[in-house]
Amino acid sequence: MSTLLQRLGRASFRNRWAVVAVWVLVLAGVAAAVLVRGLSFDDRFTIPGSESQQALDRLTEVSPAAAGASAQVVFIAPDGSSVADPAAQQAIEQAVQAMGQVADVGAVVDPFQSQAISLDGRAALANVQYTVNNTLLADDALEQLQDATSAASDAGLTVDVGGNAFQTTAVTVGPLEFVGVAVAVVVLAIALGSLLAAGMNLLTALVGVAVGLLGFLAIGSFTTLSSSAPTLALMIGLAVGIDYTLFILSRHRSQLAAGADPEHSAGRAVGTAGSAVVFAGLTVVVALAGLSVVGIPFLTVMGLGAAGTVLVAVAVALTLVPALMGFAGARLTPRPGSRTARLEEASASGGRSLGVRWAALVTRVPWLTALLVVAGLVVVALPTTELELALPDNGTAAEGSSQRATYDAVAEYFGPGLNGPLVVLLDGVDAAGGQAGAQAVAEAIGGTPGLVPGTTTGGLDDVLAAVPQQIGETTWLIQVIPESGPQEEATTRLVGDIRDLAPQLEQQTGGTIAVTGQTAVAIDVSSTLGAALVPFALVVVGLSVVLLLLVFRSVLVPVKAALGFLLSVVASFGAVVAVFQWGWLIDLFGVASAGPVVSLMPIILIAVLFGLAMDYEVFLVSRMREAYVHGASPREAVLEGMRHAARVVTAAALIMFSVFASFLTIDEPVVKSIAFGLAVGVLIDAFLVRMTLVPAVLVLMGRSAWWLPRWAEKVLPDLDVEGAKLDGPGHHGAHGAAGAGPREPAAAGTGHGRHEAPGD
Repeated sequence: MSTLLQRLGRASFRNRWAVVAVWVLVLAGVAAAVLVRGLSFDDRFTIPGSESQQALDRLTEVSPAAAGASAQVVFIAPDGSSVADPAAQQAIEQAVQAMGQVADVGAVVDPFQSQAISLDGRAALANVQYTVNNTLLADDALEQLQDATSAASDAGLTVDVGGNAFQTTAVTVGPLEFVGVAVAVVVLAIALGSLLAAGMNLLTALVGVAVGLLGFLAIGSFTTLSSSAPTLALMIGLAVGIDYTLFILSRHRSQLAAGADPEHSAGRAVGTAGSAVVFAGLTVVVALAGLSVVGIPFLTVMGLGAAGTVLVAVAVALTLVPALMGFAGARLTPRPGSRTARLEEASASGGRSLGVRWAALVTRVPWLTALLVVAGLVVVALPTTELELALPDNGTAAEGSSQRATYDAVAEYFGPGLNGPLVVLLDGVDAAGGQAGAQAVAEAIGGTPGLVPGTTTGGLDDVLAAVPQQIGETTWLIQVIPESGPQEEATTRLVGDIRDLAPQLEQQTGGTIAVTGQTAVAIDVSSTLGAALVPFALVVVGLSVVLLLLVFRSVLVPVKAALGFLLSVVASFGAVVAVFQWGWLIDLFGVASAGPVVSLMPIILIAVLFGLAMDYEVFLVSRMREAYVHGASPREAVLEGMRHAARVVTAAALIMFSVFASFLTIDEPVVKSIAFGLAVGVLIDAFLVRMTLVPAVLVLMGRSAWWLPRWAEKVLPDLDVEGAKLDGPGHHGAHGAAGAGPREPAAAGTGHGRHEAPGD
């Protein structure tokens, strides 16, 4: 592996103009593809095969208008007055008539005809039924509906317009999200000690993100693409793109400082640090692609899109970075006397850098360090035991938005359940007995605990009022209003109770019964994601063990890495629960309201954080193993690895944290919760697990950490991630600070170049 990558790096260095030209053409090609195809997003959460989705598909087939989007308009009279006052009622009726003329509106239910008046008489609720679903509504549909209510507003009424037609799921990336890039530039300049190197790092990362993201958008135009998916790809692609380039570029500058030839150094940097990048990137890609096994289309597209962006970041790091090294030549060499040069000299001469001093501190009493870190992370993880999952709705929209105001007004005046009504579809009944069958189903459901009394109605006319459509002689709808809100556990139980009644009612009516609607679909999606969480985590952990077994040719190091990853994940979950579910510090992080955690967050966090954790594991531990196979004792290997990798891993973690944290400015709850979880997870995994717990545990395990059974040593391929097989003769300084020279005879008693069994 390292030899092949070394050749690739040197070839890119020599043929730099051709490499740059290829990437420019690729970038132009994907940009042109996006311009030709255009952009189209579908932010509906669907899950093929579920009862709710099958029923919704059937409803769309039988009556597209009945399955269309809906909106709610709440008219609120001033204090001391009523919506039934003649002037207020006349204004509301005028608004209802005007709303009926808005594009794509099939019907508006007059609140005075449906008796949708609050008990105190201050509020009236008009339901608006569209003939198309959310994705087909005009961009200004909400504004058109609000404009149509001007008669009521002019009469002094407060008018709130919202409903599922305007559910907040679209994501807009603004300039604040690139604050993390500015922070990354500062960190890169400090870590690399060169504006030229920092600029190269950022440039290649932006090229990788641009190619990956535009390619994703071009391919995504052929399938269902949510607006959250490109944001996730941007967030991850930017973070790993900067980090992967940093790994290779920092190695290159270390070798240049030791006197290496620029071309040879570029090849060696790609062969050593590039090997770590390949395997770190591979873990991210496989974990993200693994999201497709959950079977939810929008999650599959999200995972594959982000995985593709990471692949591009790896390709850029292995080809475009050494090409730019070719243009820079020896100018990337740290200037004599500069801070960077002094650091490199100190590192090459065995000086005690900050990373070495930290490693010496945490390994002085390694069992105590391990105990403190594990105990601390367990405490942070405790809130995870109360994790509740749900999909976002208008109750999580930003304070002050029309959607949120309408949601709150409906809950206040008409009860929280009206924000998430359930629809029971009775299909395939006998035409002659359909009315009686629908009434029987409505009466049976009406006896279920958790309903607002008297809120089940049988028959199309009662449910959809004046919508001009024909459902069919054998299809009936029954609307059910829960007492609880759409994200509450009581509503989930109610859906289950109604579904438990289905077999008996189907036998009684001869038709099929299914619970559907946006609330039921959201419940099914959350249930599926929750059930997939543990199996997916086990698959990811198992994958990490296999990959790291190949990389480090060790049994215990992969197991230790997997356990450390689990600690990072559950601690991140705990932080997310504390903020987003319990409401701790929600004002500080700009969270609209406390409530269940977004269902997508845990499984995406596992996939992404796994890959990022393996980034640090591979880069840090590979430097330790590199020192070990060159003759260092286990503790010396840990100190040597920290000497060369701690500064880069610290910079990489700070960059990733700043990139993820900058996305907290987005109000969309899916992105905000994922960004928060990843930002916290990166800090925990990089500084507590990889740079504190890992050195302590490796010192505790001693030579056993690098043990591999002899039969496995013969069977497993030697991937040579540490670059022990790279060519190096005749290149002054190639083995100095880089520490990546070919294997030489072991010093007496060091066990150099072999894998000892425990106790050797």
